[in-house]
This record gives sequence, C-alpha cells and structure tokens, in this order.
Amino acid sequence: MNTLEMQLNYPLGETLPEAGKALQVAPGVLWIRMGLPFALNHINLWLIEDHYPTDEGIVHGWTAIDCGIASDDSRDAWEILFGDNSSATGLRGLPIVRVIATHCHPDHVGLADWLCSRWNAPLWMSTGEYAFARMMSASLPGVDGSAMYPHFKKHGLVSPEMQEKIAERKSYYTKLVPAMPAAYRRLQDGQELAIGAHSWRIITGFGHSPEHVSLYCAALNLMISGDMLLPRISTNVSVFAVEPEANPVQQYLDSLQKYAGLPDDVLILPSHGKPFTGIHTRIRQLNDHHRDRLAEVVVACATPRSATEIVPIMFSRPLDAHQLTFALGEALAHLHKLWFDGVLQRQQDPDGVLRFVVREAAAA
Repeated sequence: MNTLEMQLNYPLGETLPEAGKALQVAPGVLWIRMGLPFALNHINLWLIEDHYPTDEGIVHGWTAIDCGIASDDSRDAWEILFGDNSSATGLRGLPIVRVIATHCHPDHVGLADWLCSRWNAPLWMSTGEYAFARMMSASLPGVDGSAMYPHFKKHGLVSPEMQEKIAERKSYYTKLVPAMPAAYRRLQDGQELAIGAHSWRIITGFGHSPEHVSLYCAALNLMISGDMLLPRISTNVSVFAVEPEANPVQQYLDSLQKYAGLPDDVLILPSHGKPFTGIHTRIRQLNDHHRDRLAEVVVACATPRSATEIVPIMFSRPLDAHQLTFALGEALAHLHKLWFDGVLQRQQDPDGVLRFVVREAAAA
C-alpha cells in the first residue's frame, strides 16, 4: 500500500469478492469483481436489490451498476452469478430488472446490450454517455480508431514504432462494445432515483468522460463513484480527436468540488480498487496530484514541447498501446489547461506539430 492509500480507510480490509460470487457491502448492495485484459486488470460492478415497476407489475430483482467488457470471460462470470441461488453469494434466483451504466467506457458498458436483452431490462444512462457509446460502438467518423493517429500526429506522434502501437488500437471500442441498446432512460444531475428501499442522488462529473454518473445514497451513507473517485490511481483525463480543443483537467477539477459536501465517512464504492472512506482526503490528493503534474509541465515547457514530448516526463514507466493513447491524451490535457489559463502559448512548427511554450519564454 502506498503513502496516499495509507491516508484512506478501507473498512472491508483485504476482502474481495470471490470469482463468480457477490459480496454484500451494505444492506441490499452487492459487490462483484470481473477481470480486464489490461494493466488495470479488474472492474468492480454493483448490484442493488430493487422492486422495479413494469407493465406486468412490480418485479423483485436487481439493478446492475455497470457491466464489464463484452468478452466470453465476462459473460461466463455473469452466468455463474445468475445460476447461484445461495442467499450469501448469489442472486437468489432474482432477475436483473434494470441496468445503469455510469459512463461510456468499454469496461462499464460493454455488456449492456447483452444484459438488457437477456433480461428484457431497460438501460439507464446520462444522455452524454449514451450518445457517445452509440457513436463509438457504431465506429462513426471522428470517434473511430482511424481518427486517433492523425490527432496524435499533430501533437508529435511521428515515430514508426509509435504509429504501429496506435494502429493496434483501431478496433478497440467496437470489439469490447459490439452493440448498444437502441433505447435508454435518461439520468441527469440532481435527480433522485428510487432503487429498492432507498433514494439515490445522481451526481454528474466531467473530464473523464462526457457526462459521468455517480450515485449517492444518504440513507446508506455510500456512493457508487464509477471512475470519478478511485483510491489508488488518478482518473484519466484526456483530449481526443472528437473534441480536439477540450479542457478536461479543468472540467475534472471543477467536478471534484461537487463531492466536497458529502460526509467524510461516506463509503465510496469505486470502479477500480477497494471500497474506502476519506473522501475529503482523496479530493485533496487528486487536486495535489494535478497541481504537481501541471508544475512539471510548466518547467518542461521552458522550451517548446509537444504532447508526445511531455509523455515521458509525466509517465516514466514503459507504456503498451492501450496505455500510450491515454498517456498522450492526458499529457495534452495538462498542456491545454495551462494554455487556456494563459500560462502557455501554442504554436505550430514548420513540421506541422503543435508545441507549447511558457508565454514569457516565447516572448523572450
């Protein structure tokens, strides 16, 4: 456990759900953990016991929060859960009555279409997240993989080795999210959503994804945070081709303040890592993290730098193709915040690459 993690509290200790089993974390709230084929090797999914109104009447079952990627392993893990009727570790033979996706990234929405079809259950998402998931699953121009390399080439990604790494990512989203439900029900900020015996308040966040949804239950004193608050790693905030002039670091830092009014002992159920308490400490840590990264970038930009040249300054470890695209996007996001703040000046060099330099240095 690193120093930052030691500043947080982990009420469940080292306890994790067993493969194919669910672990109760609060009355009527279950924790599932599924594998991912990335360096970040797992996602936490949540089930809330629910009584959902349908045309046939009230159905007793489970609302699923996030889905896992579309893979045989993920589907098999769900099927094991569906078939386990043990009251302690299974779903007691109850159906999935609703699927909520916190946001559009593949590990959160990949199996939404499969789950919704299998159980004839509706999908609930924010409009921003649903729209992006539909666009990316359909591989529309601008959000498809082919848009990625021209975008990053403009920001200094010109080596053949890096080009090859980016090419590996072209069909990334469509493989992991092959389809999306054709309809959804909207979630929006401040909405009070009844799930089972309790009311859950929707809190939207920005910077990591278009309109990320977290769910806070005052009665249970817990929040399903999705990717907005993670205990061990900082949430990725990137600039991608579809919104090339974005300022996601600022959006993310602004969004953190929306959680500042929650009680410090609220139990955070994150998408990656272990449930924790100490939300105010974590918000401070994340603000400090981005402040330090921004300071590093300012120092580096005493001479003109592209986003590609900033990557090894912010990320010293070797990066695979999956990590490289996020690292490039995040490096550019920090450059953009400083550019929008007026600290950096952006210029296009004769080679067509955009570089950023401290404004005073550019004027010298």
